[in-house]
Amino acid sequence: MIELHSLIIMVIILALIFDFINGFHDTANAIATSVSTRALYPTHAIMMAAGLNFVGAMVSTGVAKTIGGDIVSSPSLIDEKVIIAALIGAITWNLLTWYVGLPSSSSHALIGGLIGAVLISVGVNGLNWHGVGKIFLALVASPAIAFVTGIIIMNIIFRLFENFSPHYINDKFRKMQILSAAAIAFSNGSNDAQKSMGIITLALFSGGFISEFEVPTYVKVMCAAAMAIGTATGGWRIIKTVGGKIFKLEPPSGFAADLNSSMVVFGATLLHLPVSTTHVVSGSIMGVGTAKRINAVRWGVARQMVKAWGMTIPITAAIGAGAFILVEAVF
Repeated sequence: MIELHSLIIMVIILALIFDFINGFHDTANAIATSVSTRALYPTHAIMMAAGLNFVGAMVSTGVAKTIGGDIVSSPSLIDEKVIIAALIGAITWNLLTWYVGLPSSSSHALIGGLIGAVLISVGVNGLNWHGVGKIFLALVASPAIAFVTGIIIMNIIFRLFENFSPHYINDKFRKMQILSAAAIAFSNGSNDAQKSMGIITLALFSGGFISEFEVPTYVKVMCAAAMAIGTATGGWRIIKTVGGKIFKLEPPSGFAADLNSSMVVFGATLLHLPVSTTHVVSGSIMGVGTAKRINAVRWGVARQMVKAWGMTIPITAAIGAGAFILVEAVF
């Protein structure tokens, strides 16, 4: 492996810490529905999610290239200190929202931290505004799409199984939830782990340690492993919010939410777009709840989550900017 100086090593360590936190922060996305409906024991669900997160993280690098190449106007304009500050902003916000049990977006946090660090260090010309706009559109549109498609899928299930007894339906869908939980775990890994891959590759490329913006294999393995280990650790505070406080899930609605979420997230991965699995899963749950009865959704909890989503990028941008001033003073 190439010899790296201390700041690059710090970037890699912080990126892996971010990936680890992302894993336990987002465990809820993959397993909350199957655990809340008792389709899977929590321990079994977490182990399955961890393994499939790892496998999913190894399948593509398109999202990593979008994160590393589409946010900054040129890698030559930034250095390791900018990336360290961005990671500090993202990690700080993830830990805070995990502590209070509030589902939040690791994707938003990382992008907000990077935007703030670039703005304070280089200025507005340091950002690729077309790329930032494309990423922002994907982040905003994906939960809305998940909400609408969640309503559609749940209504299809209602139509197909309206003549079956509730006991039969719950028994069959509880078993099917194992497959849908596996699908969302795989798709979660395929999108989320690539964000740290993109950050590390950006640091290596801007520092001249690699000659082209291609994610090295060892970076893929490290990031996939960090996310899988984080997933195995579990994020129980957020599991309680996603699994039960938005809408009381039953096996059919849990299956519909997971299936819908996995399709939206993996579709974004195929398009090389970073999305928030947290937002997509929450949007799906709201959608399947609305399909049953609009007042079945606890909209007060949903509003709190939406407020947190809206605050994430501005707050992490501010933290990232402040962290850059501190890092610049220290180094």
